[in-house]
Amino acid sequence: MLIQVLNGIVYGGLLYLLAVGLVLIFGLREVVNFAHGALFMIGAYIGFSVAAMGYWWSGLLVSVFAMALVGCALDAAVFSTLRKHDHIVTVLVTFGILLILETVVTKIWGKAYLSYPVPPLLAGTINIGGSPFPIYRLFVIAVSVAVAVSLSLWLRYTRTGLYIRAASTNARVTSMQGINVDRLSLIVVGLGTALAGLSGVVAGPLLSLSPTMGNYILIDSFIVVVIGGLGSFAGAFIAALLIGQIHNFGAVYLPWAATVLPFMLMVGILIWRPTGFAGSRT
Repeated sequence: MLIQVLNGIVYGGLLYLLAVGLVLIFGLREVVNFAHGALFMIGAYIGFSVAAMGYWWSGLLVSVFAMALVGCALDAAVFSTLRKHDHIVTVLVTFGILLILETVVTKIWGKAYLSYPVPPLLAGTINIGGSPFPIYRLFVIAVSVAVAVSLSLWLRYTRTGLYIRAASTNARVTSMQGINVDRLSLIVVGLGTALAGLSGVVAGPLLSLSPTMGNYILIDSFIVVVIGGLGSFAGAFIAALLIGQIHNFGAVYLPWAATVLPFMLMVGILIWRPTGFAGSRT
């Protein structure tokens, strides 16, 4: 039972790393980014290419940095203008970006499934409750907790974090106070896509790399954002852990219903509390 709970936490941690980027981008730009799963995928492929040369940790850093640059470019070229349009336009444009990025990955790396290596430092297992548990999965949990704590401290105790929370509440009033909201948005979107790249690299050894690898986890990530509350980091963290447990235990005990259980939970939460666990608060 303990191993099953830990596996659920691992998947929940991956969901949080991806979902928190969606929360960041929506909170400031109000953009529902359907291309986020493709950014997750590209981050995994970039990390894989560097890791294949024997530099796993360098691959992680290169992927995070490269995806941050991609995010800044997307914000300047796309997201900054999408905020003025209806949400359906946002959905169509970001979905188009997703298709373009999948095509690019297919042309560069092909359609074949690729196996991402585990770094030697994190290889092997550890005995927990009398059962072996991969050390790498504990690393995934540690990374997700570290990101959650770091984001919380940054947003609550730094001047930039204060500005971001203010702009997420009312960008126009924040701009009137002399804060450069566009610069803040560049930072936030860059950070959100960097976290997508980080989640892609971290998830790589647990998943097979393919041009569509981001599609399924993106759906669960959107469910996390909706259940947790749009714009809420604490809500996203709680929802990610909950969905992780439902996904894992559902796959073990109710495999015939595992894929629909998260949707059923989302429907129930929206009926009970349409704003999600934490509403729109950060």
